[in-house]
Amino acid sequence: MQTLLRLVTWSLIGGGVAFRLFAHDIITTNLTYSRDISRILGKRCLTCHGAGSSIPLTSYQEVRPWAVDIKDQVLSRAMPPWGAVKGFGDLKPDDGLSQEEIMIIAAWVIGGAPQGNPALFPKMPSNVIPPSSPPVRDLQTVATRTVLTAPVRLAGIRPEANASSVRITARTPDGRIEPLLWLYHFNAGSSRTFFFREPVPLPSGTVIESSDPLRFALESSATEISPAP
Repeated sequence: MQTLLRLVTWSLIGGGVAFRLFAHDIITTNLTYSRDISRILGKRCLTCHGAGSSIPLTSYQEVRPWAVDIKDQVLSRAMPPWGAVKGFGDLKPDDGLSQEEIMIIAAWVIGGAPQGNPALFPKMPSNVIPPSSPPVRDLQTVATRTVLTAPVRLAGIRPEANASSVRITARTPDGRIEPLLWLYHFNAGSSRTFFFREPVPLPSGTVIESSDPLRFALESSATEISPAP
């Protein structure tokens, strides 16, 4: 892992040379589409970019013309449009690319975007159906900060406004800080609810607040009773 990160960092620092070579398809990386990139795209991207989509990414022939754009989009974290920082809160699913995945894609493109051995290409589904969301109910809408008046089991958070970088945390009466959600380049037009891997139990008196002004809804399982207002 450390060797890979050093290699990728070197590739990024030497980007000026690599980009000049790229125009002539000179390969300077051992990373390949068949072995490395296809698996990342299959895991992270085919929900929106499967066969029949406006920009399908199910084969090397489809991906190669978009290679530089893909690199730029993942480095800026514009794609996939997850809208949250990975690892801040235990979310499921967590569709964001890991730092290692981002660096692998960037190094592959800078190194000439080779196809590699087609025999290593995994069987790719033509379309990926996103998992269905569990039924939830709004507990309450929060305007930046609230104090819980009853214990809750928090199933998820639904932001109601765009957020460039806003952290939402819970501070329990004993002083414990629970990271819930860190929104990053979030577009409220997606109407996304961020679900936790397991419901987060929070006692009465817990302070839930965002680091900057933000409206967001606290949600629980539809089978659970919401606290009294």
